[in-house]
Amino acid sequence: MASSLPMTLRLYQRLSAAAVPLTPAVVKRRLRQGKEDPARVGERRGESEDVRPNGPLVWIHGASVGEVLAAAALIERLRMLNMRILLTSGTVTSAAIVAKRFPADIIHQYVPYDSPPYVARFLDHWKPSLALFIESDLWPNLILSSAARRLPMVLINGRMSHRSFPRWRRVNGTISALLGRFEVCLAQSRVDAERFVALGSRNVITTGNLKLDVPAPPADAARLERLMSVTRGRPIIVAASTHPGEEDLLVATHRSLVRYFPSLLSVVVPRHPDRGEAIARTIATGGLRAGLRSRDELPTAATDIYVADTMGELGLFYRLAPIVFMGGSLVPHGGQNPIEAVKLGASIVHGPHVFNFSDVYEALDGAGGARRADTPEALTKQLGHLLSDPLARETSVAASTRVVEQLGGALERTLVALEPYLLQLRLEMGSASA
Repeated sequence: MASSLPMTLRLYQRLSAAAVPLTPAVVKRRLRQGKEDPARVGERRGESEDVRPNGPLVWIHGASVGEVLAAAALIERLRMLNMRILLTSGTVTSAAIVAKRFPADIIHQYVPYDSPPYVARFLDHWKPSLALFIESDLWPNLILSSAARRLPMVLINGRMSHRSFPRWRRVNGTISALLGRFEVCLAQSRVDAERFVALGSRNVITTGNLKLDVPAPPADAARLERLMSVTRGRPIIVAASTHPGEEDLLVATHRSLVRYFPSLLSVVVPRHPDRGEAIARTIATGGLRAGLRSRDELPTAATDIYVADTMGELGLFYRLAPIVFMGGSLVPHGGQNPIEAVKLGASIVHGPHVFNFSDVYEALDGAGGARRADTPEALTKQLGHLLSDPLARETSVAASTRVVEQLGGALERTLVALEPYLLQLRLEMGSASA
């Protein structure tokens, strides 16, 4: 099989194997950056202290928080079928979310570094029965080694962004060799499906976006009541999952809005919580007063902007505020998922860069369920309108709720597509127990 691979993949295999001696230096740097858990670094080398459970094991892999959460409802349905689940991801934040929000019987492991010996060690230990890769986290050695072991692989919630597609087209033989190893590709949208077909996927089905079927995020009732009590009577805006470059614009927006809404409280929830201190400095430079949640501070009457630099609390702040600006959209990051905020009754405002969820935002904007702001001035205008007009908020929430209901159903379509594989696993379970 190796001889049939394109030169790019054969070279990748050799280089990734030769790079193994460099792993300690890579790990050391990533530990300094907070990108690795020092207690679990062995998992990156395919090592594990956990024992593989008996019977069929469904392995689900997602890059980080968004992908892992997208699979939450699917994982719950698989658990109802008595399937054992191995969930892998590559970030510390995703591991924290799994520990906080997923059932204790879900086995989480960090995905091994994509080098042949580490991948082989991982597969030797876990011996998965079925592999489900979420969206587009395509590690060559992981895919090729799994295929060599005749492990059935399915790409679920498949996404091929408008930025990634032309890049892969330039190395079409490489991506075709990888996508061709998947037995089926379940795409988020018709456009994604067309791109996967063009890149060499051999069996593509459009099932929709699993993120539309994700339940609303939880919130600690006592913490919510405490926040509501200290902010009662104040108009509140939440800027969710913000990225560098957006906080400066949000500070300017707050300064404009506070002239008309003197008690306004803006809440900034950075996509990466470790940026909290830097954001607080940006706020102070703008002449405003900040509070940092990571310091156990609560907003006071003097707080202008509250920085919620903690993990897993978006559900709390979505419930606190009736208006949410979705981050990653004023800068060309591609936008963050608005569905959770919609499900908790928020009016949505976003910038022009929403290509990560283009179908969703297009539907929301078209129905009046979300408002687009291409400039800082437009952002101020849209937020100001929603702050001053409760009827406008109610109308947008009703429209966005209808859109989400209409676009939903990806979970059921995904399960139907997976049924042949799940049936085989249930037969294996029955044979083992007989």
